[in-house]
Amino acid sequence: MSRPPASRRLRRARVRTVLAAVLALAAGALSACGGSAGADSDDGTGGDGLSSVSLRVGATGWQKEEALLKFADLDDTPYDVKWSLFQGGDKQLEAVRAGALDVASSSEIPPVFAAADGKPNFKVVAVQRGTTLNQEVVAPKGSNVTSIGQLKGKKVGYVKNTTAHYFLYELLKRSGLGWNDITAAPLEPDKAVAALNGGAIDAFAGYGNSIIAAHQQGAHTVGSGKDILSGNFLWTASDDTLGSTAERAAVADLLARLDKAYAYVRDGHEKEFAKVIAAATHQPVEQALEEYSAGETQRKTEVRLVDAEATASQQEVADVFLDLGALKQRLKVSGFWSDRLNAPLRKALAS
Repeated sequence: MSRPPASRRLRRARVRTVLAAVLALAAGALSACGGSAGADSDDGTGGDGLSSVSLRVGATGWQKEEALLKFADLDDTPYDVKWSLFQGGDKQLEAVRAGALDVASSSEIPPVFAAADGKPNFKVVAVQRGTTLNQEVVAPKGSNVTSIGQLKGKKVGYVKNTTAHYFLYELLKRSGLGWNDITAAPLEPDKAVAALNGGAIDAFAGYGNSIIAAHQQGAHTVGSGKDILSGNFLWTASDDTLGSTAERAAVADLLARLDKAYAYVRDGHEKEFAKVIAAATHQPVEQALEEYSAGETQRKTEVRLVDAEATASQQEVADVFLDLGALKQRLKVSGFWSDRLNAPLRKALAS
């Protein structure tokens, strides 16, 4: 087997070097909270405590993060990562609540509903800035509906408790309509596309692969959430994961690797990565490249620490769902945000 290029070997070496410092910072964070770092990090390996870690991490649509790390040659983690595919971030948060997932990625919306009972067993630990393209309301081929205002009295499919739920409500308001002016039909993305093509619904509010698939089958855009959504996508970890020094260090390292992988793609490797996207999403390479480039032009993908501004952004979203009646009482989102990952993540991102 041929060796990786020198630049990749150097990148791997730098990532490994910073892991020890990240683990130390994670242990320090635990000590500052009154925990015992020594007991938490002793996994019997006698090493950095990461070799026995196994993270169960969610992905939506397709396993983009796993493919991205492999593409950038940053998948050589000293801990095990088990990726699981879900149709939406809401399903990932359900899995976290059930103890079936350690780390979830989602928009701002799913954690709101996952915490609505007042008993969340997770914390938002990082923010990933990203594109809000391919977040649309679409009508099927041959439909005369060309604007949101024309949806009055129509049956509109949407993915409940997700960005689609949020931007559909906001688009209706901006057009002088209310939620009750449409027949709202909650559907899973794959079923919604089939319903759209079969005439069971008049329009569909969705995102990602479902919107790509709808367009491939002749659907046209009626409205877009690109300027409504904040572009904040949240990384959430279970409380049990955050309670472990080694697992906390592994999460920080994984997120930093993803940030570096996105930077690697931007550094002249967009065309090659578009081939990976095209194969996974069944698009022509040219279309995949155009969409990926447009997304990075709108807002480059990068991982950031949690801060007050990001927390306030999600609070605004939660308040909108209260107005909609989807929440029974006001939710204070700061209760399920944590900066415990900030120190090790800051170190890992700077390496």
